[in-house]
Amino acid sequence: MVRRVFFAVALIAIAFTSLAAAQEPYPSRPITLVVPFPPGGVTDITARPLAAALERILKSPVVVTNKAGAAGNVGRQAVAVSKPDGYTLMIDLVSISNGPAVDALFERPAAYTLDQFAPIARLTNDIPILVVNAGTPWKTLAELGADLKKRPGEITYSSSGPYGASHVPMAWLLQAAGDLKMRHLPTTGGGPAMTAVLGNHAQMWVSPTGVTAPHIQAAKVRPLAVFSGTRHPRFPDVPTLKELGYDIEYYFWVGLFAPKGAPAPILRAIGDAVRQAVQDPEFKTAMDKVQTEVAYLDADEFKRFWERESATIGGVIKRIGKAEKP
Repeated sequence: MVRRVFFAVALIAIAFTSLAAAQEPYPSRPITLVVPFPPGGVTDITARPLAAALERILKSPVVVTNKAGAAGNVGRQAVAVSKPDGYTLMIDLVSISNGPAVDALFERPAAYTLDQFAPIARLTNDIPILVVNAGTPWKTLAELGADLKKRPGEITYSSSGPYGASHVPMAWLLQAAGDLKMRHLPTTGGGPAMTAVLGNHAQMWVSPTGVTAPHIQAAKVRPLAVFSGTRHPRFPDVPTLKELGYDIEYYFWVGLFAPKGAPAPILRAIGDAVRQAVQDPEFKTAMDKVQTEVAYLDADEFKRFWERESATIGGVIKRIGKAEKP
């Protein structure tokens, strides 16, 4: 009898605890915003003003944490298996679509799958720019191409990692230009890739506008082409690849994700806060300073966009093939 009473009391206690947790206002403790790259890249420079705006809206700390490695896969894996309670979020860019396609290409188990994440919102849609160190002789893409043909495998480009966001467009361009050969210097993210070009350890890379714009303005790097469908409004003198004869269009979009399984009310609360955050004057000013377009899509729109984008990127990776083993 005593045992049955104790068991009943325990069940009631658990029920009350669960009910209290369900009624707990969100957020009631700090939120972690994971950036799967080192500081200095496009994801990081978007995450920090976004976190500041979300803190003002949600009245709760939003802590940016960099979990870099394996072209973003270390951070993605950590978030994919984290508790889906709304307190661990991830800000990521286009290369989140690359991982499963690359794993399939190399016939290996997937590091993560896209359906492990719930898309919350697209934040920005940055235009990639092919930039070269200002000390190099190339003033046009044609001049660069001619030199690459003369010196195959002697000139170096950097990237955020094998099959990462900036490697895929560069490999795509080299293939489209006749399978031109270059050395590849992979790094752990956009910040280190930019540093490699500034230090002339690599002569070029495909950079997000937000990362490279200050260096273009300071004449430390020279832009040769943009990967967008039309010319960049901030750099109207730089031609598109399509103008130069290459049927290539690619963007560095940045979006916010949660682990799959987060409660719908919490996802709605985060989505509402993000919709306000992208209109926050300080966030918009921060993006304007790095010449990055705010291009908000809500959860449903972003999900449809991401599905189309992932299919496109998967096709590009198949065409590039096993350029190198990541």
